[in-house]
Amino acid sequence: MSLFIQIHPDNPQARLITQAVDILSKGGVIIYPTDSCYAMGCRIGDKSAADRIRRIRRLDDKHDFTLMCRNLAEIGLYAKLDNSAFRLIRSVTPGPYTFILQATKEVPRRLLTPKRKTIGLRIADDAIVTDLLNTLGEPIISTTLMLPGDDYPLTDPFEMRDILDSQVDLIIDGGYRGMEPTTVVDMIDEVPKLVRVGLGDPDIIDAG
Repeated sequence: MSLFIQIHPDNPQARLITQAVDILSKGGVIIYPTDSCYAMGCRIGDKSAADRIRRIRRLDDKHDFTLMCRNLAEIGLYAKLDNSAFRLIRSVTPGPYTFILQATKEVPRRLLTPKRKTIGLRIADDAIVTDLLNTLGEPIISTTLMLPGDDYPLTDPFEMRDILDSQVDLIIDGGYRGMEPTTVVDMIDEVPKLVRVGLGDPDIIDAG
């Protein structure tokens, strides 16, 4: 049975953030709100927890996991950034964007796509996410909370509890977040490519 806690979306309670991070640190899988929709996550170095997420979402090895990062410096630690990529990401983050980039050796190989060795990265504009990451001190492996066969992410924390209570360790109720995921931009090649149109403005590619 998972723990269910309600955290204020604008002023997260420090004791509840600490409780959530303790669960992450002990190998837990959590459901948490972001600036787009709800996500499922675990610690970057936890293989068992990441495997659980793969099973819940039925993800294959071609799926790009996302690292939810604190800042640009952390993105630069886990991904290879040239000047143009740095400028584009800096101009729109924090915000509802995910960037596909070439991973560095800091990213565990099991998280990478087999051929391209890529990873998704993002910086969310969300108080709960910010406090979780600052307390944890490292990125959270993250993926949109969209279950197999569904066309849209889950939005109601109480429904999440009904469906996933026995499969995750913590569900954070941070209020309604909508069904629209992030805009995804592939930045592996010289010219960025729009992979998915989501909450973020897709015109950033042209602007960049």
